[in-house]
Amino acid sequence: MPLTLTLYFIYWFMTGTERLLTPYVPTQYYFPGLGIIMACAIILVVGLLVNVFFVSWIVSTANRQVEKIPLVKSIFGAIRDTLTVFKISEKDSSKAVVSVEIKPDMHLIGFVTADLVGKELFNDDKKIGVYVPLSFQIGGYTLYVNRDQVTKLDIGVEEAMRIALTGGVKAKNT
Repeated sequence: MPLTLTLYFIYWFMTGTERLLTPYVPTQYYFPGLGIIMACAIILVVGLLVNVFFVSWIVSTANRQVEKIPLVKSIFGAIRDTLTVFKISEKDSSKAVVSVEIKPDMHLIGFVTADLVGKELFNDDKKIGVYVPLSFQIGGYTLYVNRDQVTKLDIGVEEAMRIALTGGVKAKNT
């Protein structure tokens, strides 16, 4: 089933990209796969442009304007913050994969997201923010727990997220 869904997703992406971009190419220049090549080129060019000062200034200005619109700013902020959670760096020890002890012999997998917010919110140096994703859903909780309840785990962010989101179900490698 996972292989079938993966292949279907790839097929869906490729045919959708072809259908989307083909009308913009004259028929004498079209060949199968040109839409995919164009999509990759567009993504590359947009990625390079975002790093140019002027374009990054335009993007940050647009972000500030979006943050002024009442309902939109809530949705935009939530999406931005969620993406920030998934940018946890493997090298940054303060943004680690951790086990949070809820009570003796009961643990949750989480990600340290904020070392200083606990101090600001609770006036307590021992509190840190840990994002705990919910299994089988997009969402989770941010817990503010004492540092002594947290143990750093020796696994990668992707593996920890997979374990947390699938409820710990692990497929056999055959």
